[in-house]
Amino acid sequence: AQLVESGGGLVQAGGSLRLSCLASGITFSSYHMGWFRQAPGRDRDIVATIRWTDHSTYYADSVKGRFTISRDNAKNTVYLQMNSLKPEDTAVYYCAARSGGEYFYTSGRSYDYWGQGTQVTVSS
Repeated sequence: AQLVESGGGLVQAGGSLRLSCLASGITFSSYHMGWFRQAPGRDRDIVATIRWTDHSTYYADSVKGRFTISRDNAKNTVYLQMNSLKPEDTAVYYCAARSGGEYFYTSGRSYDYWGQGTQVTVSS
C-alpha cells in the first residue's frame, strides 16, 4: 500500500490550501481515512477523519469551521480543504488509512498505513 500527499506549501495567514492524498494498493472505499499533523517538537495530532461507511466526519476543535475533509472513492483520494489558515497550523501534514472499523479513530495507533507527509507553512 502507498499513500502520497500533495498540495502543501507556503501561504499567508488567512489564506487557503487543499491537500490531497492518493492511495494505491488498498481497497480505498473500505478504509477509514484521517489527516494528522506534527509541528516541530510536538506530538502527531489528529486533524480530521472520514468514515468509510457513511463518509461522516470528525474534526479537532482547533480546525472546526475552517477545515473540511472529503473523499472521492472513484479517484482513491482523500482531501483536506484548509481555509482561514493561521500560523499555528504550520506543520507536516500526514494522511493515514485504517482498514474498516465503525468509529472515528483519532489515535495514530489505530491506522495501518501512512503517507510521507507534506509541509504546510503559514506566515503571519
